[in-house]
Amino acid sequence: MLREYRKTNHAVYDIKYHIVLTTRYRYKVLKGSVSRRLQKLILQGCKARNITIISINIRSGHINLLISCPPNLAPSKILQYLKVRSSRLLQDEFPKLKSKYWGQNLWACGYFCATVGNVAEETIKTYIETQDISGSNMFIVEE
Repeated sequence: MLREYRKTNHAVYDIKYHIVLTTRYRYKVLKGSVSRRLQKLILQGCKARNITIISINIRSGHINLLISCPPNLAPSKILQYLKVRSSRLLQDEFPKLKSKYWGQNLWACGYFCATVGNVAEETIKTYIETQDISGSNMFIVEE
């Protein structure tokens, strides 16, 4: 399989995250027009931050995302931006959400985030440890 790397002016990268966001109180409010509008907001927000959505699945009480993002964006900042923006705009557009959440955030405080990669951790560790170390300072961390 041909690997497609993304590029910026100063970096070549392949950074992908699997993200799960749940609604506050696990209310099942992401249905119908709310779900469709949320998808548009997530797409717009990601595009504005140069984040590529590889896959998106909105269920009634949570959303799953697979994204690729530039190395200068921390997952916590991405999620902060997407959660605050989508919550505010959805509650403004759908008054039933505003009354259900009493002006609070639509999203639960936490989230799930995992990196996604094509190379196993052991492969990278072996690669690093077998590099020519002449003239360099290499330290092997013992567990």
